[in-house]
Amino acid sequence: MSPWVQRLIPEYSGKRAISGRLPTQARHWFPGKRGAVARRDPHPDQLSQAVAGAASGRAWRWPKRPIFFIADPHADAEAFVASLLASGGVVHDGPGLNDFRLTRSGRKALFIIGGDCLDKGPSNLALLRSIRHLMDTGARVRLLAGNHDVRLLMGIRAMNLKRHPRTEHLFVRMGDKVVPLLREVYDAYLKGKKLPRNVPAEDECRKRLFPSPAWFDSFPREAGELLNASGVQRELTRMRRKVDHFEAACAKAGLSLRQVYATALKCRELFLTRRGEFAWFFREMQLAHRAGSFLFIHAGLDDELARQISSKNVRHLNKLYRRQVRKDLFRFYYGPLANAMRTKYRSNDLPLSDKGVHRVYKRGLYAVVHGHRNRTHGQQIMLRRGMIHIESDVTLDRNSRRKEGLKGYGAGVTIISPEGLVLGISTDHPYAKVFEPGSYLRRAS
Repeated sequence: MSPWVQRLIPEYSGKRAISGRLPTQARHWFPGKRGAVARRDPHPDQLSQAVAGAASGRAWRWPKRPIFFIADPHADAEAFVASLLASGGVVHDGPGLNDFRLTRSGRKALFIIGGDCLDKGPSNLALLRSIRHLMDTGARVRLLAGNHDVRLLMGIRAMNLKRHPRTEHLFVRMGDKVVPLLREVYDAYLKGKKLPRNVPAEDECRKRLFPSPAWFDSFPREAGELLNASGVQRELTRMRRKVDHFEAACAKAGLSLRQVYATALKCRELFLTRRGEFAWFFREMQLAHRAGSFLFIHAGLDDELARQISSKNVRHLNKLYRRQVRKDLFRFYYGPLANAMRTKYRSNDLPLSDKGVHRVYKRGLYAVVHGHRNRTHGQQIMLRRGMIHIESDVTLDRNSRRKEGLKGYGAGVTIISPEGLVLGISTDHPYAKVFEPGSYLRRAS
């Protein structure tokens, strides 16, 4: 590894508890074990072909400022702040979690938070406050929409809408993963107080929060314009499971349905009113961000998104997102835009074809940087229809890590450097992974 590349590894100032877990040496991102580069095509030079084929003789465009991409913190504030420290963009200057300030590199950089800030726990509210503090330091921050985040938005917004098969299920649609957030909000704002007078009796709360029995017959008729028959059946199956389990999950967390209803009203106040403590969260959120030849998005790309980008641009995608979540939750969540925050490139997800890839190549987009698919050995490069995808969900939150057999909380950041390379830094890989597209272009020539 050349000395100049080595110098690009961040100085982990104020690293504290994560000091012994972050890599200090760099190695090339190469095909091999532990997901360094995932390969579906057996051709040994596929990565070279992907880099050269994307550019087609044109240079890759690199962002004018460093980009620090942190994906899927999932309500683990310590993991998020540790990832900020891993970027070299902040330094701790006090004993508290949010006692950090920007470094020189942090003042130059753009921080992109790649979605799924909420749910799972253990610290939804603390994470939101850490993100707010990062913004208050003067950092440039972009918040991308994750499926877990938007489910909360839809659930608490749907409470205020007239009951309709398109939206009456959206609160319970959040599922039991939102219960830790509800418990946190209840404990922080309502515990020990009388519930507001506008909270009805338990049975009425159940009627208002849950879809009616008739919903299972009426939803297929409403959803037919956006979902095929198998998609409708998957949603009905999923909702039957959520209806059966949601109240039990709330009870296990010590919340009655009256307390859940009161907490949901409090969430509306916190997140959706102009002066709410977290009103900035959904106001700042966007679906995608473009910088140079890189598309940043929570989950991934498909042909319809590629068509929208090709015929318009990424700004147009963000306008559509804001319009639909404000005016038509049903069309957003079950339409093509939401695929950007939930695809895992499965057979039942909207497809990405060679044509879709070619369309974004023509717009100068050569790589997708995303989260959503968690990895346990640092970032991974995946080729999808020959297009480079940099998978950057490195399993930060301790609840997910426990399920994966990993200890404590994680830390990780994907850095897009104006010098022409990508660095993948994670506490779960001994080296900083370096991907330099220019070296593949030189090799191909």
